[in-house]
Amino acid sequence: MTFSGAKLALFIGADLLVIRRDDLPDIPYPGHWDLPGGGRENREGPAVCALRETWEEVGLSLHPRQLVWSRSYLRPRGAVWFFAAHLPESAAGRVRLGGEGQEWRLMPPATYRRHPLAVPHFAEQVRRYMADARFPGLTGRAGHD
Repeated sequence: MTFSGAKLALFIGADLLVIRRDDLPDIPYPGHWDLPGGGRENREGPAVCALRETWEEVGLSLHPRQLVWSRSYLRPRGAVWFFAAHLPESAAGRVRLGGEGQEWRLMPPATYRRHPLAVPHFAEQVRRYMADARFPGLTGRAGHD
């Protein structure tokens, strides 16, 4: 399986966990709001990649069974996998920013999708998930589409 990386839309309660990227001129989307995930290492599969990156970036360990949705899409450097998972609100107390990023926060998914500093293709994947999943509790509420 050929792919370049994987991302995770991680919902903690009703909100999305987002990470402010470092503000470095040599990285894509410096200072933008990102999602956990990153580049593939060695021969790992997409889910393992997304979960490893989530552990490294925000200190949360998830099991592959907690991934409730996945899609792949093409980017200039190859295929990228996008996953979604949900944790209870109490998981916010376990979030620890790793070695990358300036800060993390919880943001309503509709706010992220419209935010001028959201990474555009990740905001689009969050929109796709919201449209596909139609999960109870997140649609039709204030701050959500």
